[in-house]
Amino acid sequence: MADLTDRTDSTSHTDSASRADDADRTGRADRTVELVLRDIALWTASLVRQFPELSEELAPGRRSPAGTAPSAPHPGRDELIREERREALLLEQRHGLSVPGHGAAPIRLHISDAIRDITDGVVELEEAVCARLALPRPRRAGVIERLRRIVGLLDAVAAHPVLARHVRDEIRRMARRCARTLGDAETIVRVSGRCPWCDSVSLRAFPDRRAVLCVNPACVCTDAACGCQDDPAYRHLWPESAWAELTEASGTRTEEIEAAMDDTKETSC
Repeated sequence: MADLTDRTDSTSHTDSASRADDADRTGRADRTVELVLRDIALWTASLVRQFPELSEELAPGRRSPAGTAPSAPHPGRDELIREERREALLLEQRHGLSVPGHGAAPIRLHISDAIRDITDGVVELEEAVCARLALPRPRRAGVIERLRRIVGLLDAVAAHPVLARHVRDEIRRMARRCARTLGDAETIVRVSGRCPWCDSVSLRAFPDRRAVLCVNPACVCTDAACGCQDDPAYRHLWPESAWAELTEASGTRTEEIEAAMDDTKETSC
C-alpha cells in the first residue's frame, strides 16, 4: 500500500510539474506575440508618417514648408541624383525621347523604386494576411489605407505567431527602406541612467516613436521574444507603457524621459 501511495504521489507531482511547464510555455508564447504586435504598431506608425514624403520628394523644386528651414542633405544624395539624371538623359537620348542639349528635371529613380517596392510590398502583405485568416481578398486602396486595415486585423493575427512575425518583419523592412530613401535622421535625445541589460550609458529617447532605446550594438537582453535576439540592427526598446519599469531599473526619471520626447534637438549617439 505504501508503494502504491508513493507512486500516486509521484504521478501527481509529475502532472503538476507538467502543467506548470505548459503554463510557463504558454506565458512565454503570449509574451512573444505581445512584443511582436507592439513592434508592428510602432513600425506601421513610422511608415504611415513617412511614406507620403516619398511622393513629395519626387516633385521637382520641392520646397520646405513655410516657416521651416530645409533639412541638411543626406551625404551622397546629390551625387546619387546627378548620376540618376545622367543615366536617365542617356536613356532618353538613346531612344529619341529628348533633344540633346536640353535639360530635364531630375528623375529620382531611387525614390520611385522605393515607392514601387513599398506599394507592392504592402499590397502583397495585406493579401497574404487576408488569405491566412480566410478573409475575402481586400479591395483596392492606397498604401496608407491598406496599412491601417492590416493594423485593424492584429487581434486576429495574434492567434497566428508565425504570421505575426512575418507581418512585423515585412513592415519593419519597408519602414527602414522608406527612412533610408528619405535620408532623414531621426531625432535622438540622450537620457541619463544605465541600460538595465548591458549597464552602459546608452539610453536614448526617440521622440518620433515615443520610445527609449539602448543604442549599444552589443546589447542583447534576456527576453527570447525581443528582436535584439535575432536581428543585429534591432535595439531593445521601451515604449511609453514601460517607462516606469525602465526608470526603476536604470536610475533615470520618468519626467526626464517625457521632457526628452518634446526635445527637437538631435544629439549624437
